[in-house]
Amino acid sequence: MQTRIAAFLRRAGLAARLGLTLILTAGGLWSPARAALPADVVLNSGVRYHLIARWDVERLDHILQKEIPQFAGTRVQYTPARNAVLLYRVTYPSVIPERGNQPTMATGLVAVPDTAASTLPMVSYQHGTVYGKHQVPSYPDESPETQLMIAQFAGQGYALIGADYFGLGDSTEPEGYMVKASHQQACYDMLTASRAVLADLKRKSDKLFLAGWSQGGFVTMAFLEKLEHAGVPVQAAATASAPVDVFMALNGFLNFPRKNDADWVNSLFILSAFSFEHYYGVPGLARSLINPKYYDVARKAYLREPFNPADLPTDLHKLIRKQYFDPQFFADSAYGRLVASTQAYRWVIRTPVRNYYGETDEAISTGLGRLAATYQQAMGSGNTLVQAVSTGATTHRGTFAHAVPEWKAWFDKQ
Repeated sequence: MQTRIAAFLRRAGLAARLGLTLILTAGGLWSPARAALPADVVLNSGVRYHLIARWDVERLDHILQKEIPQFAGTRVQYTPARNAVLLYRVTYPSVIPERGNQPTMATGLVAVPDTAASTLPMVSYQHGTVYGKHQVPSYPDESPETQLMIAQFAGQGYALIGADYFGLGDSTEPEGYMVKASHQQACYDMLTASRAVLADLKRKSDKLFLAGWSQGGFVTMAFLEKLEHAGVPVQAAATASAPVDVFMALNGFLNFPRKNDADWVNSLFILSAFSFEHYYGVPGLARSLINPKYYDVARKAYLREPFNPADLPTDLHKLIRKQYFDPQFFADSAYGRLVASTQAYRWVIRTPVRNYYGETDEAISTGLGRLAATYQQAMGSGNTLVQAVSTGATTHRGTFAHAVPEWKAWFDKQ
């Protein structure tokens, strides 16, 4: 469920990792110095934005042909870029639902084709789990998944937007990992802010599409739920490796492990436990889950403080207290009850959806990848708007890499 820049437990400290990169940083026009960036444009709504880079067609094609194959470990045929892209970092006001609608400021990206078109289809991309605070859409040089979306969509005439989520990007909040209502709110307010930015740029969008990978697949489905309830039209939504039921995912890792389960799944427990403790206001929640020996280093990992990865075990039986491997205890625990409410598929979906899944994905089982479609189609004569689509024997990253051009081809037809 994440941007797999490397295994969580093999990093030599989060701060140090930000200096390492899988991404080539050449390509932005602002090479002399970031200090030369223009000042924010401030809108009446409290939204601020500024241009951070222009990526030309050569840069976009380099992403598609060189960088993504290195990132995903697989080669995919992508449609070459047709236009350059202007990248804007956006800061916008939002609220935290779980904290009584506490006001906050969040950040995200608006990527606009550098063309004369005034009306653009829009894709809202929801990013996967990250381990660096700036490995998010608003810092695209540090986010390979965002780079792929920019190159494949914004490079072919789409406006692309992406929220960083609370606690990431330039947000000063603790991370709200898999905190459903906060994810929904961050994305909803980013959509509003993006439309304001487009209007200020004398552009507008006529169609809205949603897409997300891994954690972002969950967020995409949760965002769709909020948009449908609010009556906001969405042409189509697509995901890759979406953990639409977190309770199912974590139970699998605890009680039904597979031989190919990734060694970074412990990060899912760490990030969710500390996030739930803060956002849902349950003091001691993380301490109740994590064995005392590893609590302090796990907390450092959550807070993005430097830590020795060798101090965190990949073996869940060492990291997590013994009683959580009893399915009934897990279900009845405060942590388990919060996890059980973290789902994004149990409503009657009215938007065309395609959930792409990999048959050798080390994080998402085929059953979980197909779950939303199975649920929708199990009702009466079946809701066939939701489809599960296999990308074959692909890894977690490979599923994403292969799904993206399929998303594009499908969205183009809507």
